[in-house]
Formats: sequence, C-alpha cells, structure tokens
Amino acid sequence: MWQIRTRIIAAAAIVVTGGAITAAAVALPGGKAAPPKPKPKPRPTASATPSPTPTQLVSPFTGEPVKSLGPVLAIKIDNIVYARPQTGLTAADIVYVLPVEGGLTRFLAIFSSHFPPVIGPVRSTRKDDVELLGQFGRPAFAFSGAQGQLLPVVERSRIVDLYAGLVGGYYRDYSRIAPYNLYASTRQLLAESKGASRAHSIGFRFGPAPAGGRVTRSESVSYPSARYTFTWSAAKHRWLVTMDGTPATTTAGQRLAPTTVVIQHTIVRKSGFLEYGYPPPYAETMGHGTATVLRNGMAYNVRWSRPTFNGGTTYTTMSGQPMTFSPGQVWIVLVGNPAIEAG
Repeated sequence: MWQIRTRIIAAAAIVVTGGAITAAAVALPGGKAAPPKPKPKPRPTASATPSPTPTQLVSPFTGEPVKSLGPVLAIKIDNIVYARPQTGLTAADIVYVLPVEGGLTRFLAIFSSHFPPVIGPVRSTRKDDVELLGQFGRPAFAFSGAQGQLLPVVERSRIVDLYAGLVGGYYRDYSRIAPYNLYASTRQLLAESKGASRAHSIGFRFGPAPAGGRVTRSESVSYPSARYTFTWSAAKHRWLVTMDGTPATTTAGQRLAPTTVVIQHTIVRKSGFLEYGYPPPYAETMGHGTATVLRNGMAYNVRWSRPTFNGGTTYTTMSGQPMTFSPGQVWIVLVGNPAIEAG
C-alpha cells in the first residue's frame, strides 16, 4: 500500500507556469492516466473588436478631403492685363469667368477649403454676380464697389456684405497702378463674415469619369477682347491656363491649373445698370443649356440645369447620366455662344 501511494503522489506532480496551476496527469487505478485539461480561451476584450472607420468629409466644391466645412467667401477679381498676375487664385475652390464690358472678363472666386493670406486685385461687382451667388446660400461677398444704382441692390441681396467702402481688410499696393491695386487681407475679411453660409452642395458630383468623351489636348474659349486656352498636362493631371497667349500665373509664380473646366454656354443679355454709359453683359446662370466639361485629358458634351435661384447647377451627360468632375479646383467659364475651338 505504501508503494502504491508513493506512485500516485509522484504522478500527480503539479506544474506551475506563470501563476496558473495545471495538473500534468492524474494516475488512475490500473496505471492509466487522464489527459490534461485544455487551457480556457481568453475572453475577447473591447480593444479586440474592430472600430468602424469614420466617413471622410469632403468639400462639396472640390471633392477633396477637408477637416470641416468652412464659410463661403466670394471675391470679385479683376482680369484686365494690368491686373495680372493675380494673388491667391490657386487656393480658390471654384473660379467663375464672367464677361464684362469692353469684351473683357473678370473672375468671381469662391473660397471655403483654403484661405490664402492675401487675395486680389479686388474689383467692382456686376448684377449677374447676385444671381450666380444665390446657390451658395448667404455667402460673404467681397468687392470694391458698384455702379451707383446697382450698389444698394447688391448690398440688399442675400450676402454678408464685405463692400470695401463698408468694412476693413483692404489696402492698396502702390507698386501697381490704380484701380488695379486693391488687395484684401483674408483674415480680416473672415472676421467680418459672421453669419456666412458654410459650404454645401451646389450640384457638383465627383468621381470616376463617365463613359464617352473624346481625347482632347486643349480647348480655347474666345470673347471679343479676351481668349482662354486650357491645355492638358498629363504630368500634373491639370489643365494649364493660358490667357491672351500668355501662360497664366499668380504673383507667387504658380501656374493657374484647375483639374476640371466647365465651358458653359448660356444666354448673355444686356444689364439694366450702365457702366461708362453702356450696358454691360449679363450672363445668365439660371435656366438650362449645353456645356463642355474638360477632365483627365478628355472633353465631354453635357447639359446643365439650374431651375431656381436658391438651387445648385446639375450637369448630366447626353445620355442622362450624372457628369462627374475630377477632385480639385473647378473653373466654370460662362460664354454666350459656342465660341470653342478644339486644339
């Protein structure tokens, strides 16, 4: 009996590992041993559960990632030869090209994702700016002035009024000739922009290019006294802008180069507010018509529609599918006739 008990005690030796006590084997009568008990599986912890990936916020104006949706700041910028090169244009989300008197053009630049320190040269507004800005809600609008009868109309429109004669943040650069030397400090303008609308959808869609389109190296748009050419750069994946035969750059030496260009055909009528004794052009941005969209080295014939003042503008292919833009800066060139030449 003493020998049997000795064998049982020896066989029942206990293995201690990392504080966990496990029996290696237990002798049974007849010399057979029971298999060791399996270790229990650890319970899953909260950290082991994968957390959902938050949806990336993107700008409705550019389709690019943003940390937050910023206020909408619209600025009227001159484009006569004496106003070139401009300052801050490459930071704009959207650049509208509008016809003005003398067969020339001006820019209405929309900023929300990025705000450069200085923007300019700032020039006066026209009546068609009010219609165009309706789709942005209540944007902050910076301009140098307006025709006497037009000024109160603009100031009473649905904007945060940043008229240069009313608020601070403007200064003259006397290395340039007036009136092409008025610039705006963005920080001060934003401080004056309380109550401005945040960026929201105005109808743009971004994503892979639709089917169709034609390979296009360049496209040109002509006005009576101005000409734009957009040349595709495969290296930069952008359309390089040339104005009146000269590459368009900023004062910082950056080439103006949007990722998407919309050449939008519309009705251009005469405004009822005279400039220098003559009615300037008024480019309609409500209604519907045709356009050419340039993206990724391709040109697409599309239709545009904006039925209401407060609503945005939608673009569809000729087959009725949504026309998508390439993420990045968008230029919308408003022209009154199909004065487009394929390059």
